[in-house]
Amino acid sequence: MNLKYSLVIIAALGVSSAVLAADVDTSKLPPASAKTGVTYATDIKPILDASCIKCHGAQKPKGKLRLDSLEGILKGSQDGKVIETGNSAKSMLVLNVAHLGDEDDFMPPPKNKMGLKQLTPEQVGLIRAWVDQGAK
Repeated sequence: MNLKYSLVIIAALGVSSAVLAADVDTSKLPPASAKTGVTYATDIKPILDASCIKCHGAQKPKGKLRLDSLEGILKGSQDGKVIETGNSAKSMLVLNVAHLGDEDDFMPPPKNKMGLKQLTPEQVGLIRAWVDQGAK
C-alpha cells in the first residue's frame, strides 16, 4: 500500500468520526456540571481510573488511547482527537461515556468482562465541564 492511499484512508476515517459526532442527538447528554475550576488531576482522573484505565492505561491501550494522563487524552487515539476542547457536545470521549451514538463505541462497553458500570450522569457532567473549561 502506498503512502498516498494510506493518507486518504486515514483522512476518510477522521471525517467519518466527525460526521458521526455531528449526527448524535446531543440533547440527550447530561448537562455540564456547574462546578468551576475542574481539572484532570483532581476531578477527572479518579473517574477514569475507576472505569477506563484497565483498557486505556499504559499496558496495551485499546485503540492506542491512553486516559491515564492529561497528555494521553489530549493526544487522542489511533483515530484522532477524542476531545474538542471547549465543546464537550462534540467530543467523542463525552459521547462515548454518555452512551450516545454508535453502540460499538460506548465506554465502558455495556457488556464487559470486568463488570465496569456506565458512568453516572453526574460523572459525565463533570467530564463535560472539564472539556468545556479547556481540559486542563
